[in-house]
Amino acid sequence: MTHSILIIGQSNMAGRGFIADAEPLDTCGEKLYALRNGRWQVMFRPVNPDRAFSGTCLAESFAKAYYLDHPDVTVGVIPCADGGTSLSQWEEGGLLFDNAVTCTRLAMRISRLVAILWHQGEGDCNEACCAAYFDKITAIMKALRRELGAEDVPLVVGGLGDYLVKYPAPDLGEWYSRINAELIRYAESHDRVGFASAEGLTPNPDNLHFNHASLMEFGLRYYAEFRKLERVEKNTVEALVEEDTKRSAMEML
Repeated sequence: MTHSILIIGQSNMAGRGFIADAEPLDTCGEKLYALRNGRWQVMFRPVNPDRAFSGTCLAESFAKAYYLDHPDVTVGVIPCADGGTSLSQWEEGGLLFDNAVTCTRLAMRISRLVAILWHQGEGDCNEACCAAYFDKITAIMKALRRELGAEDVPLVVGGLGDYLVKYPAPDLGEWYSRINAELIRYAESHDRVGFASAEGLTPNPDNLHFNHASLMEFGLRYYAEFRKLERVEKNTVEALVEEDTKRSAMEML
């Protein structure tokens, strides 16, 4: 059985860690996969090849952590992130949204979708986009869950890096914290959503993209948030089963 993970957003989800800085990719004995042309291939870098300069990504450490906790399954990543994209480009009916839905539906023929990971916001660091961010991401994720029948699948969104204050474009440094606040508000106001903090993570020399070490740490932070949601789901299911058992026992008296 394969458990699949959809990764969406812009370049920091696609991954720009320098492959030359990275340790060899551990596929856990060929238990980690990525979707290629509708089929699972043993994971290789770049996992999310959206650009010629794509690099390592946080899905690598997330998938490994998931496998180590679920050694009876294989783990597949569905790579649909695209660098430099704004939230508006991810709206329902757009190419990026439709591509993510199509790829995930193909993967779901041969796997069970267990997580959705989102990282995006650098492309919306301005006053107008920040004001609309909460409503837009709410609508996008509601539509995505509906199209995939994934209303109960855990969704983890990640924060933007504090190092953006050093990026030459002033809007990023001025507005990234507002995007983070909107992401936190979205996570706190919706069920089955967690927020992974980027506090303390460090960038490549461009002060725009997380470096390899930080991406591996970020993937583990995403997984920690996923585990919280997974435990809630497990406890809820167990409580419902217990309630049904008690009800059946009472009916038999």
